[in-house]
Amino acid sequence: MIEAEDPHCLRAGEAARLLRGHPWKRFAVLGDSVAQGIGDPVPGYSPLPWCDRIAAELRAIQPRLSYLNLGERELRAAEVLATQLDRAVAFAPDLALVVCGANDAMGVAYKPAAVDTAITEMVLALQAAGALVMTVGIFDISQAPCFSGKIRKLMASRMQILSSHTLDVSRRLGTIHVDCFRHPAEGDPAMYSADGLHGNMRSHQIFAAEAIRLLGMHLQLSPFGPSVP
Repeated sequence: MIEAEDPHCLRAGEAARLLRGHPWKRFAVLGDSVAQGIGDPVPGYSPLPWCDRIAAELRAIQPRLSYLNLGERELRAAEVLATQLDRAVAFAPDLALVVCGANDAMGVAYKPAAVDTAITEMVLALQAAGALVMTVGIFDISQAPCFSGKIRKLMASRMQILSSHTLDVSRRLGTIHVDCFRHPAEGDPAMYSADGLHGNMRSHQIFAAEAIRLLGMHLQLSPFGPSVP
């Protein structure tokens, strides 16, 4: 399969149509390896990690868009908060994306409430700075090839908790929530990189498509947004 034929990815011209007339000029990304864009290339799919792809599609409409990606692999939510929030706020974004919590969920001392608190603090600070904020429900990585047996069952339970908690935070704070948990493609081994854990570029393009479609929906519903036929 290639991206142009993948039912979960963007169609030719779809991003331009959905994002036409968008107002965003400063896009910031905070998070872990998912934000950073770790993932193997896949023939026939865009080589751009998903947040870079979002930025590229936004920049196609707003050529002067500024983009800051602070994502760093292996960080837990509290570390993202401590090391990235101040820099993100100083960037003065009008659009921001926060994705973290999976590294917490994989740890022995997983504390869902602490992850909620860290994400909440980041979202509120970014909103106070004037940004429209996107939160993320990642794929159920218990389906990744690196997990099996009892570890897979444990991870499935933890990923369910992370997903439901992050969705609750989104609803409470009014973020745009890019929810790929339980996505029909997440159980496909061909979605993952050689490390057996991180998604490859097919998964990145699915994430980008979900995010861009939600931004398009936001623009449609906004009283100041463009009319998208």
